[in-house]
Amino acid sequence: MIQLLNPTHWKDYELIDCGDFEKLERFGNLVLSRPEPQAVWKKVLSPEEWKKRAHITFRGRSATSGDWVKHQKNAPDRWNVNYQNDEISINLRLGLTSFKHVGVFPEQAVNWDYISSSIKKFKTPSPKVLNLFAYTGAASLAAKAAGADTTHVDSIRQVVTWAAENQELSNLKDVRWVVEDALKFVKRELKRGKKYNGIILDPPAYGHGPNGEKWKLEDHIQEMMQDVVQLLDPEEHFLILNTYSLGFSSVIVENLIKTSFPQVKNLECGELFLQATSGIKLPLGVFGKFRTNS
Repeated sequence: MIQLLNPTHWKDYELIDCGDFEKLERFGNLVLSRPEPQAVWKKVLSPEEWKKRAHITFRGRSATSGDWVKHQKNAPDRWNVNYQNDEISINLRLGLTSFKHVGVFPEQAVNWDYISSSIKKFKTPSPKVLNLFAYTGAASLAAKAAGADTTHVDSIRQVVTWAAENQELSNLKDVRWVVEDALKFVKRELKRGKKYNGIILDPPAYGHGPNGEKWKLEDHIQEMMQDVVQLLDPEEHFLILNTYSLGFSSVIVENLIKTSFPQVKNLECGELFLQATSGIKLPLGVFGKFRTNS
């Protein structure tokens, strides 16, 4: 059964509206308008309403970069938000980047809940969790806050530095930071005989490692999956595979997991979305996840 999941209790985030290839979002007290390639429908709210609500708007200069236009002079370039569920509380520093991102993917809060609840159910003290393609570290911090011994791997040094800032903001410590190509790191861990109780993968459609290694999702994800499942502790484990690619469906993710890990139990697959308060839904990627305890 394919699931449709969205964050339901994030007070510091709200999708207000989306359409015409844009989205209007509130992060904390700031409302941003920025591009969204999935929003191919019409906006629900009027252009006047968008203009009235937005504190900052992103104007693209190219397909990959642009500028933020502030409608309030005192609007900050950096600010903090909080996320909490029944088990964890983490703080994240957001910022206006030249490539339209702000440092968090809000729909991923669904996975943070799964991470924290999985870890809390484990009998293993201080279970080991590996976060690959880990970006600014919200999933790493969710694992750490839930009590895991956490390793965070990303190929871009600047975002790993950003993740370390988020660790400090969240009053956490001792996440292991690794600037490395994810596939290379996994193969090295296999040779070392390492095991992890939890593995999180959120690979991009395209990417580059620190030494120019090329990553293309459809070319490399099968090899990655066949390797990472060998790192799973056989007794207690969870795994999350999340992909944001217009060409990927949840059935592809389901097939990848089943063929890589035939003994899988409690497999859940589906689509993540954000529910706008205007009534529209914004799809934002597909997932597959499983754990030893249902």
